[in-house]
Amino acid sequence: METLLIGILMGIGGTAAMDVWAWALSRFAGQAFPNWAMPGRWLAHVFRGRIWHDSIAASEAVPGELALGWAFHYGVGIIYGAIFVLLAGAEWLADPVFLPLWIFSIVTIAAGWFLLQPGMGLGWAAAKTPSPWKVRIMGLVAHTAFALGMWAVVVLI
Repeated sequence: METLLIGILMGIGGTAAMDVWAWALSRFAGQAFPNWAMPGRWLAHVFRGRIWHDSIAASEAVPGELALGWAFHYGVGIIYGAIFVLLAGAEWLADPVFLPLWIFSIVTIAAGWFLLQPGMGLGWAAAKTPSPWKVRIMGLVAHTAFALGMWAVVVLI
């Protein structure tokens, strides 16, 4: 149970680190902060049986979609943290090396590239966005921030 709790805390810390990174980009580089209402809208439509949209922004709005999007964002981070510690085990927790965690965090971007983004109408790996390679690279950097946040939590624990 303690291992799972550490994973949950790692997921929260990693997701918070992603948000701090996104805030810094918004504040200092003029990049738009993620609109978590759109993933919330997408998730609500998934529960209604529709996964694929031409444009999630053009799909029917859902009450509470912003709160749902934030909960989804942190819920996914928590799940990833729990999965990682269950896979890595007690040996890794005793000596938390960054590289395996970073590789895992980079691999998790596949869910966004091959389910969430196409589901929201953005194409596979953001192919339908104006700057797909920028979106991909920024996603990889954000997932690196996620790994750093998870690692910081486990080191502090």
